[in-house]
Amino acid sequence: MRYTVDLSERTIEVETEGKRETFELYSPRGFEVLSRTWLTVGWSLKYSYQFTWLGRPIIQLPEDMVRLQELIYQAKPDVIVETGVAHGGNQVFLASLCRLLGRGRVIGVDIEIRPHNRAALENHELHSLITLIEGSSTDPAVVERVRAAMGTPDKVLILLDANHTKDHVLQELEAYGPLVGPGSYIIVADGIMDQLATAPRGMPEWIWDNPRRAVVEFLSRHPEFEPIVPPRPFDESLVQRPITYWPDGYLRRVG
Repeated sequence: MRYTVDLSERTIEVETEGKRETFELYSPRGFEVLSRTWLTVGWSLKYSYQFTWLGRPIIQLPEDMVRLQELIYQAKPDVIVETGVAHGGNQVFLASLCRLLGRGRVIGVDIEIRPHNRAALENHELHSLITLIEGSSTDPAVVERVRAAMGTPDKVLILLDANHTKDHVLQELEAYGPLVGPGSYIIVADGIMDQLATAPRGMPEWIWDNPRRAVVEFLSRHPEFEPIVPPRPFDESLVQRPITYWPDGYLRRVG
């Protein structure tokens, strides 16, 4: 694939397998082409590895965080379960939303929670809203610990951001899907991996071994879930497609 940007003519030409298409640069389609490239190059340069939330590294695309808070404000979950802890920035982000909303708490699950990250979270101002569980997110015993820590909430939201192989994500979807009631959501992170397969730091197998493939398979046998684009409570933009590392990652339980 080749892109040719002509600033004087205000066009962008896309050449794919000998086929050429030209779009207005200052158009939704032109912006989409540029954004896709920006996402790929930014990922390879670790663009998201420069942000913190209330003192903890978050390693997420800022736009994904803004969209996530829009959904959480609308859904107002009683419990948010996230697989994948790393530095704990996302758990702090979610806990801060719970504190602002006056409801909700966070359960973070990771196969390894490093001592310095655990200590930082346990000493954080929002620690009372965060429960940490160490173990594989797909281990049945760990899933039962999550269930026990949840109690009996009215509304649960799940965010899957641990191991991103297709098989692991599919196992997570099967394990945590039953915890989500009608009207709530499972969010699958990093579906962009297939787009990154040929980028620096990417792997060729990501074309097929990625979270989006897991979502497709899960939806094929679980009609009680539907894929959605997160609703935008305010939108006067001309941009048609989201700029995200989480494409096709929002699933809503409908029945």
